Parts: sequence; C-alpha cells; structure tokens
Amino acid sequence: MDIDAWVWWLIGAVGLGIPLVLTAMPEFGMFAVGAVAGAITAGLGFGVVTQVVVFVVVSVALLAVVRPIAARHRNGQPQHASGVDALRGRQAVVLERVDGNGGRIKLAGEVWSARSYAADQVFEPGQQVDVIEIDGATAVVM
Repeated sequence: MDIDAWVWWLIGAVGLGIPLVLTAMPEFGMFAVGAVAGAITAGLGFGVVTQVVVFVVVSVALLAVVRPIAARHRNGQPQHASGVDALRGRQAVVLERVDGNGGRIKLAGEVWSARSYAADQVFEPGQQVDVIEIDGATAVVM
C-alpha cells in the first residue's frame, strides 16, 4: 500500500495538534498549520523539497506573527481599562463638601458618593479632585 505524501503531511498535522491540545502551547498549532500547508503543496504535485520549504516558511511566519500576539494576551494586560478601572486617575468636580466621612462629586457625567483619601482633607463645592480609587460605590479622592 502506497500512501501519498499529502496524507503523511496531514498525519503530521494531527500529530502536532495532539500536544497543542494537551499542553496549550500555541507553537504546536502553528507547526500543525505549516504541515497542512505542506499537505496542500504535496496535493498540488510539488516535490518534497518544495513541501518542506513551504512547511518551514509557513511555520516560521506564524511563529513570528502570532506568537507575540499570543504572548501579549497570555500576560493578561488589558490595553483599555473599562468599568471602575477606567475611572481611576480621572478628575471630578465636588458638588457637596467632601471630607473623610463623605460627600458628592460629579465624575464622568454622573453623581458619585465620595470621601477624601486623607481623613483630614476637605474639598469644597466647585473644586477639582483626582479619583485615586473606587471603593464599592464610593470614589476616594484627593
């Protein structure tokens, strides 16, 4: 029984896909895609040297392009803050006197309860304050 070269490439792709699933290492997936490219090249009738070159070129290109993107996502560093994280560092206007016990500010177009970071700090209506954190539904300002 004589098996065509493209079948061997597909068997190799499946063989590379198994460690991808078991280890969650995206590099194996990139090599598997390279093997599929080698299978397509073999199916089109190109020689072994061309098949290997296509496998290497596709695999290296995927490693060079996809791997940095995958690493950035794996680090879990969000590029854009959202929710209450987006409110940290913003400026707000004091609506009602803010001290260590409480008060009200206008932050991002909404009225928030607020308290000063230092218990002895007092901010009067109309003053600009910086939001340093959100504690529950209360903005901590200074």
